Amino acid sequence: MSCHQVLRENGHRLTPQRMLVIEALHNADRHISAEELYKQLHSRYRYANISTVYRTLELLKQLNLVTEADFGEGRVRYHVAEKGHHHHLVCRSCGKVIDLEDVALRPLKDTLLQKYGFDADLRHLAISGKCSECRKKKRGA
Repeated sequence: MSCHQVLRENGHRLTPQRMLVIEALHNADRHISAEELYKQLHSRYRYANISTVYRTLELLKQLNLVTEADFGEGRVRYHVAEKGHHHHLVCRSCGKVIDLEDVALRPLKDTLLQKYGFDADLRHLAISGKCSECRKKKRGA
């Protein structure tokens, strides 16, 4: 089901600003910040403001249409949920982002459910640490 259909079915209007935010999210080839979305929106609709972008993102998040991830750079980035669940390993030293397959976290999800009775939402995570290259540099120093 498309974002437009989900919004309509939940009683939300499809304003020009919302449609442009959704379009920019779908066209993004990577995770995108609210500020980057705002720049795109404002270039096409000069009456747009950043609060509209944040409100739209919050609504899309509540409807499970977007996921958010914090790559440790001081802002959250967004991704269209229908593009699939995936995770990221983010190097604290160099900022490198490595994609992690969903299956890698399945044992963690199972353990949390069995041991703690906790059904974790592991749809989209960013895990910080150090990549192999930065770990090697530290050892060699």
